[in-house]
Formats: sequence, structure tokens, C-alpha cells
Amino acid sequence: QVQLVESGGGLVQAGGSLRLSCAASTRMFGSCAMGWIRQAPGKQRELVARITSSGGTNYADSVKGRFTISRDNAKNTAFLQMNSLKPEDTAVYYCNLDLFGLNYWGQGTQVTVSS
Repeated sequence: QVQLVESGGGLVQAGGSLRLSCAASTRMFGSCAMGWIRQAPGKQRELVARITSSGGTNYADSVKGRFTISRDNAKNTAFLQMNSLKPEDTAVYYCNLDLFGLNYWGQGTQVTVSS
């Protein structure tokens, strides 16, 4: 069973930055795709960013140019750097690990952006 531990959420003013981290408990981390998904109250889950095992990335249009996903395979950790945050970025952010089609989820971390 793979465990994912997220950290880095919190309260920030609009225009500020936060960096989320997701530490995974698998030695297969380098073979996994990693993603960040968010869910705001009353809204559907949204894929924010994804990074493949080879480092390819894709982003939701709403965060392009502001968010950056990255990974450190030596530390089994994925990151989401969030800059120029907006109130509409307020949500619970979940880390997702895709290991050859098996999906694992973190517990979620709250990000709140005040106007």
C-alpha cells in the first residue's frame, strides 16, 4: 500500500505564494506519474497539474503560468509551486500517484486565498 503525505497548505493573501509537497512511500516513485487535483466547496474535482515519470507536464488552463509542478525522485516527493494566487484557487488540494494504472491519494491539504 502506497501512502502519500501532503504538506504546505495554509492561508495566504491574494497575490501570494505557497508550495505544496507530496511525499510517497514507494520505491517505485520514479516510475509513477504524479498529479495535483483540487476540490472547492460545491464544485467538481479539477486536475490542476500532472507530471509524468519522464518529466512531461500539463496544467489546467486556469493555472497556466502561475503554478509549476515538479518532482524529486531521490526524495520520492512531488511539489506544486503556486504563485500569484487568487481567491478562486481556494480548495482542498489532493496529491495523486499513478503507478501503472493503480491510483493512490493523499489526505488533502487546505489552501485558502483571501482577497
